[in-house]
Amino acid sequence: MFRSGVRRMKVLVVGGGGREHALCWALSGSPLLTKLWCAPGNAGIFDVAECVPIGPEDIPALVAFAREKAIDLVVAGPEAPLTLGLADACAAAGLRCFGPSAAAARLEGSKSFTKEVADAAGVPTAAWARFEDPAAARAYIRAQGAPIVVKADGLAAGKGVVVAQSVAEAEAAIADIMEDRVHGAAGASVVIEECLVGQEVSFFALCDGGTALPMAAAQDHKRVGEGDTGPNTGGMGAYSPPPVFDDAMRDRVMAEIIRPTLAEMAKRGTPFRGVLFAGLMVTDAGPRLIEFNVRFGDPECQALMLRLRSDLLAALLAACDGELHDFDLRWDPRPSLVVVMAARGYPGTYAKGTAIRGLDAAAAVPGVQVFHAGTARREGEVVATGGRVLGIAATGGTLQAARDAAYAAVDAIDWPEGFCRRDIAHRAL
Repeated sequence: MFRSGVRRMKVLVVGGGGREHALCWALSGSPLLTKLWCAPGNAGIFDVAECVPIGPEDIPALVAFAREKAIDLVVAGPEAPLTLGLADACAAAGLRCFGPSAAAARLEGSKSFTKEVADAAGVPTAAWARFEDPAAARAYIRAQGAPIVVKADGLAAGKGVVVAQSVAEAEAAIADIMEDRVHGAAGASVVIEECLVGQEVSFFALCDGGTALPMAAAQDHKRVGEGDTGPNTGGMGAYSPPPVFDDAMRDRVMAEIIRPTLAEMAKRGTPFRGVLFAGLMVTDAGPRLIEFNVRFGDPECQALMLRLRSDLLAALLAACDGELHDFDLRWDPRPSLVVVMAARGYPGTYAKGTAIRGLDAAAAVPGVQVFHAGTARREGEVVATGGRVLGIAATGGTLQAARDAAYAAVDAIDWPEGFCRRDIAHRAL
């Protein structure tokens, strides 16, 4: 367990989405906490933390604020500040930061780097190739056939992956990513992979550079439409734990994927500290790595925080201080589920500034916690400012009970300009 003599802490959470609201909500209950800030925060985070108008990628301003306020722990929410060197800048300023160095954050910032690390560590993953030339990429696709997976090599906010069911679809993805640059510089190169078959699972482990501590697993719903149809999104809902991921599967993933990766990163001189998020495909032959992320998932984090019974702040400090070897985590055995409410048109063009009402009625449903993602307060009202706007999360004695509670809360919200999927957890139910 965490050492009992630690002094009370001032904490800054970086980010302003549903993940960060869930982290702030969990951190706000820590007996170690004296003051919590969030930069930039949102309308829901405003209720549990003091929001600071600093963008998550403004590294100099974040570090200056943390030094001014004598922050004890900076917690990075999204991946972009980590790949830009937030943890490195904090370390240079004598500040403790939960999250990997920029060098270690390449596990998310470059898909080809992840594949190279996986191959070196003997981690089971899909066969792959990297291309900078669109013509060579198309020739490889024609030689391999479909289905096949095309990924922008760099950061694309969770939207740079196309699971192509035909060669034509894969070639169109090459045009979009490499030639039209729909994901910007992230598409300067692509990784093309074999298409794995099975169930996707998100698994999270706390890491302190040498030790990895398993957290929990969740199952995300990436497609915008019910029945897993339509374009990929940042995530339309999640639930935890997924039935396909039992204790034996967790132990196998730790042994075959997480610990070998941690050892390989240390061997390279870039030890990984923070939360390692493994996107997995559970196949008939066992777990296979799809990709790594270097932060909590969104919306998976919302489902996880509802189930976490340990002190999150103590756990993050243990990861920062290399003390996970004698730390443990307790989890609520009851399942949790989160339904994302998004603005109509997402993940394409959508309107901003529409008013959301009925939030108090939704939060009053037993077992429900409403997390804000893309919201702001204007003239006494909560308004939508992003694509994914709310996460309606719930726990229950059964997964069905959690889902019923979440959708009862969804139905209590008055927001005609919003929508959600009505089949979250359909694989389990």
